Parts: sequence; structure tokens; C-alpha cells
Amino acid sequence: MALVFETNHESESMLLQFLHSLPTQALARRQSKPLPIQASTQRRSKSLPIQAPAQRGSKPLLGSWLGSVPNADPSHCWVRDWVRCRNGLWVVSVPKRLLLFFPHLHFAARFMALERLKEQSCKEALIRHTPQTLNPYPLPLDKDVCGQNHFHKSKFLEVEIINPMQSSNRGGNIVRTMVPEETGVFLTWEDLWVTVTNGKEGRKSILEGVTGYAQPGELLAIMGPSGCGKSTLLDALAGRSGSNTRQSGEILINGLKQKLGFGTSAYVTQDDTLMTTLTVREAMYYSAQLQLPDSMSKSKKKEIACITIKEMGLEDAMNTRIGGSGAKGISSGQKRRVSICIEILTRPKLLFLDEPTSGLDSAASYYVMSRIASLHKRDGIRRTIIASIHQPSSEVYQVFHNLCLLSSGRTVYFGPASTATEFFATNGFQCPTLQNPSDHFLKTINKDFGKDLEQGLDGGIPTEEAINSLTRSYKSSEIHQQVRRQVSEICKRDWGALEKKRNHAGFVIQCLVLTRRSFVNMYRDIGYYWLRLAIYVALAIGLATVFYDVGSSYAYASIQVRGSLIMFITSFLTFMTIGGFPSFVEDMKVFDRERLNGHYGTAAFIISNSFSAIPYLLLISLIPGAIAYYPSGLQRGAEHFLFFASIIFACMMLVESLMMIVASIVPNLLMGIITGAGVQGLMMLGGGIFRYPNDLLKPFWKYPLYYISFHKYAYQGLFKNEFEKLTFSIDVAGGPTNISGKEILRNKLQMEMGYSKWVDLAILLGMVVLYRLLFLGFIKTTEMIKPFVTSFMSAPPKQTTQVMVNPSTAPLV
Repeated sequence: MALVFETNHESESMLLQFLHSLPTQALARRQSKPLPIQASTQRRSKSLPIQAPAQRGSKPLLGSWLGSVPNADPSHCWVRDWVRCRNGLWVVSVPKRLLLFFPHLHFAARFMALERLKEQSCKEALIRHTPQTLNPYPLPLDKDVCGQNHFHKSKFLEVEIINPMQSSNRGGNIVRTMVPEETGVFLTWEDLWVTVTNGKEGRKSILEGVTGYAQPGELLAIMGPSGCGKSTLLDALAGRSGSNTRQSGEILINGLKQKLGFGTSAYVTQDDTLMTTLTVREAMYYSAQLQLPDSMSKSKKKEIACITIKEMGLEDAMNTRIGGSGAKGISSGQKRRVSICIEILTRPKLLFLDEPTSGLDSAASYYVMSRIASLHKRDGIRRTIIASIHQPSSEVYQVFHNLCLLSSGRTVYFGPASTATEFFATNGFQCPTLQNPSDHFLKTINKDFGKDLEQGLDGGIPTEEAINSLTRSYKSSEIHQQVRRQVSEICKRDWGALEKKRNHAGFVIQCLVLTRRSFVNMYRDIGYYWLRLAIYVALAIGLATVFYDVGSSYAYASIQVRGSLIMFITSFLTFMTIGGFPSFVEDMKVFDRERLNGHYGTAAFIISNSFSAIPYLLLISLIPGAIAYYPSGLQRGAEHFLFFASIIFACMMLVESLMMIVASIVPNLLMGIITGAGVQGLMMLGGGIFRYPNDLLKPFWKYPLYYISFHKYAYQGLFKNEFEKLTFSIDVAGGPTNISGKEILRNKLQMEMGYSKWVDLAILLGMVVLYRLLFLGFIKTTEMIKPFVTSFMSAPPKQTTQVMVNPSTAPLV
């Protein structure tokens, strides 16, 4: 983003007053002829015929100079300069008529702007630009009045500044200006091979020695039939190859082996993993709060989010929920655009898009791709865009700058998209008139359907032969040699290391934003907690009727009845927590996408998920717990009930923590439910109730399962809460007539009486923390081990070295 500083009559007067304080020798540097300044003016405004005065003086009055300019109008002929400062790029407007007489006036304005901008805020603006090499200020190479070097020629960008606050259907308040071009990201890959394990068949080659490049300001399209290696190439370039892949070759960024941090690159996945309960506006605003720095105000973040939504044509759907399976929402094409919006919020210099037109019609596809390709015209960043696309329309094809055409992992063509048809025609595969070039290419190189291609006058030829012919022709063509030379030239030039962009939100802000977003999602998703609450209430009513008033009896037989009630509550109600696993899996998908793109860290996700779930789990613990507890007649007193509800709450929190670990290991929904149920079943059997602890087999069941099973501590806590301080009557001839609850716990149930029930509760809460730390450790360990595993699996030929370009290596908390 850029911030605009427009001089008006008041600020111009301040500028003139400031010039009076400058050294005379600096102000006296003027010329008798108008300088050949290339400056843009406001729309529909024409430059006035301005001439310099005839006389010179060592220190003439500024007012007389202005008066000597014929037809001078402050509303015309503005020349804009740029100022780099900590908060971004400031664009300063200076009257052109003044600049004609003061070659260094723009530097004075620059200095004044820095002082003035400290005292007043300026409006945000979007920027549109086209690259040009200009000489806006033909000054000698020396120190200006601000002590800064100024060069004769610089790389500048012609920019259209749009004030979003005043934008309208007529185009808004648009002003053209010049800003310096930033160095983009040059990505090169050479002799890249990727293989995957293929069961008993060994390893299968997905990519076979592909070479290419992507450079700033251009959109590279990766095309080919299904299974040709498009997504594999995109994942390899983005550093997202799977652990079962073996990769060799060289991938360089700006000619160096370096990694991409947060804000430098973004990856839009093929699947639209979004929170279905949020509206488009909410999804964008939450994402803006996570990705944009804390130094930016909330209003600015909202404004950036709204601007990005409008860029993708989603104004009409801003207040509509995204929706998903079973919930009506926006269309699949609109979801695709929301996914793109989220990743371009930070204006990354390198953008990866996996099937960006999936689910879009031809008109929407062209709209989205043209907007993506022209993003640099609105934000001043010449980004590198790489997109894998299956079958674009002819209009979308015209948007591409370069084309990488793959077939069975081999490069059929790499070069300008405009010359691809000529390449095919030269090799005997002429594109028919008025036919979409992409359709013609895919038909020619797709060997999945049909055996022959009827091309030219020679009749049909096998598809495999056509592919081999095109591949051989490309490797021996001048186009391929140009690609090799371009890759070599990019690697030789010293582009320097990537500039570290501003960080995302701080850890505390991340936790707060994620907690609020997760709370809203849980509230709106019926299947997350509300359906479980309804089921728990129904079960609690059933328990209250079946075990009604069992606590009023202190006979020996009531011991077993009380134990059955406690066992059922502990086992079944906690077991039902698995019902929320499908909703949690969807959250995990969103977490994986946002984590890999560096939006936030694993610790922030764990903390936010825990705090957002606490109110709902407390509700489930208290309401069904009270319905089952009081009618059954268990021990009276607020302390006993609160402990009872606390044990249920801790067990449900613990099961959710356990399912987090299961979801990270087994992301498949059905397999995850089965795995989670199996783990809980084992812990339930080893909890010491179905078989008393002293009767358990010592290998495995008692050591270690009995001591790591959370059911052990839940059973012990609830039994202690119920039986301590009670006495039961025994109707046995010749024996004692009464037995205390402690004796029942110690001798019959074989409970450990060396510590109180509160210790059991503390152990359960500690296990909740431990399980969530295990989840954090598993994710972090996977992140650290994956690059080493991939590097170990790689076998680089010709002593080349693979570089892992991983966006997830951003600084995370």
C-alpha cells in the first residue's frame, strides 16, 4: 500500500515558507529553460504553457516568481515525488510550475512531507502502474538539499492512485504518478526430477528433467492433461512436496539458495478450505487481522479487506455465509475467489495458484485471471505469478505471459504463450482457425483418450508419437536454448537476498482473533456442540429416570447401582465427544492451510481452540450433569456437584485433545473416528472398573495402560466424591452391620487412597495440557524432520543441490 500526501493551498504556503529557510545557494539553482520533466497530471487536465522568468537573482522573492508565471493555476500541473519512510511509501505532490524554477524543490518537499506526515494522517490508496524507465528529474549526481544522492535514471513505475474512500462507479478519484519499482522474485528450476513411491512397482517418475523460470511482472501458466505433473511441479517450486517424493535438481530464488518467509509468497490450494459458517466479509477481516501487522489500525485492516473483496468482484456476496456441505452459501466459483483474496491480502511478491479457475465459468475465469495478472497495476508490486491450470478459455489464454506445457512429466513447450501456436504449427500440428489454442494443445498431447490424431495431410498418427515428436523438437529448438540462457542469466545476476517483509500480527493478537473466530464458528455450527448438547440432555433425562433416587438408599446393594451410574456417565458421555470430530477435521484443514502460508503458529491455534471450547464444554457439563445428578439422588451439596461437573468437563477436554493428536496423524474422517474410538476403548478397558486393578495383567494392561488411561483418574475422582463420608449397611449374619465408603473404595474397588479426589482432577487437567503439548510437539517435529527426510530421499544429479523453498518456515510462535 502507499500513502498519499497531496499539497493544497495551505500546504503549498507552508512549503514556500519552508523554502525561505533553505540555503540561498540551494534555492538559486534554477534554469532558464523548462526542464524535460515527464510528469502525469490529473485526468482530463492539460499542462499549461509555463515559461521561466527572464531575470535571475541571488535571492529573489518567491512570490514574484509565482506572479511571473502566466496563467498559473494551483489545480493543474502537479509533479509527484516519492518518499521512503518506516510506514511505507509516501507520495508527495508538488506544483510543476515551482519545480521548473527549482530543480531541487522536490527534495525540499520530500523533507517537509516527512515532518508534516508525522503530525497528520493520510488516506490509504490503491496503486495501478505500468513499468517505464524515466528520467523524471535530470539532476547532476550530487548531494541534494536533504543530503541524499540522486541518480540520473531510475526504474520507475507509472501509477494510478485511487482513493477508495471516494471511489465510485465512474472510476473514483484517480491520479497518475511515478514510484520506484521494487525488485521482484526470480524463480528458476533446472533439470528438476520428481519421483514417488508406487507400491510394488517401485518408484514412478512424475517430472523428468524440467527446466524453466518465472520472473516479476509475468504470469506463468502450467498446462497439461490430467496426471501430467502440474500440481507436482507447483508443489516442488513452493517447497510443498510430500514426504514420499524424491526430488533432484536445482531450485533457486533470485539466483540464490534461500527460503521464502511470511508475506513474500502465498499458495492458493486447489481445494477451498474455508470456514463455512463465516460470511465473506468476516473471513476476510479475520484473515486481515491475522496477517497484517499490529501497527496498522483496525479500520485500515477492514478497508484493505473490503478493497481486496471488491478486486475479485465479491461485493454482492460480502454478507453471505460461505457455506458447505449441508449449509447453503456462496457458489463454488465465489469460494475460489475468496481463497485467492485471503492469500493476496499481504500483497506477496510470489504467488502460487493451483487450479485458480476450478469451478468458474468462462466469464468468471477471465475476470479472476485478468485481475490476478493485473494486481501490480493496483498495488505497485511486480509480483511473480505461477498458476497450474487445466483448460483455460481463449480469453484466459491471452492473459498468460509464459506457458509451460507438460505431458507425462516431460516439457513439451516452455516459452511465450503467444508463440506456442507457431511452435505447434512448425511441427505439423496446426491449430485450426477460431479454435481455442489450449484445447488444441491438450488434444494433441493427451494420450488418455484416442489412439490417433488426424493432423495435416498425413492422416492419423499415434498420440504417443506426437508427444515424442514435440518433446524432441522442443529440446532441439532455439526456444529451449533461450530458456536455458535466461535461467543462466538470472542465476548469474546479483539480485540479492529477499527483503524481509513486515511481520504478521503478534502472538497475543493472533490468540485473541483466533479465539473469537473459533467461538463464532462453534456457535454457528450446529454439529460442533449444539447437537451434542441436545443428545447429552436426552441421555441425562434417560439416566435420571432409570437411576431415579438411587442415592436415598444406603443398603449394600445400592453400592453397585451408584457405581453403574458413575461408570456410565464417565464412559459414555466422554465417548460421545468423538461426535465433534467431523467439525474439528474441517478446522484442522483450515489450520493446515493457514499454518503453511504462515498466517499464525501452532501454539496460537491450540490456545485459541482451547479457550473458545471452554464455554460450550462447561455448558454441556453443567446442564446434562445437573439433569442426571440431582434426580438420581447422589451426594447433596454444591461442592459434590461442582466436582462431578468438573470431572466431566476435564474428560471432554481431554478427549478433544486426544482427537487433535489423532486428526494430525490420521486426517481421514472415517479412519480418524475409528482410531479415536479404538484408543478410547483401550483406555476404558484399562481404567480399573471392568476389571479391578489387581486383577489386570501386568504386561501392557496395568503397566503402562492403567496409569496412562484418563478413565482411571476419572473413575477414582467420582467414586471418592460419592462414597467418602458415607456408610452403608450390611445384612450379613455374624459380621459387621455397617461398612464405610473408604473401606469400599480401598478394599472392594481397589482405589488408590493415598491422595484426595482433587488430585485426580488436577491429573486430568494436567493430561489435557500434556495432550495439547504433544499435538504441538508432533506438528513442530514434523516441520523440522520433513526437510531432512526430503533431502535424504533426494539424489541430486551432477552435484546439484536441492533447495527447499518452504513458505511454512515463517517465524511462528
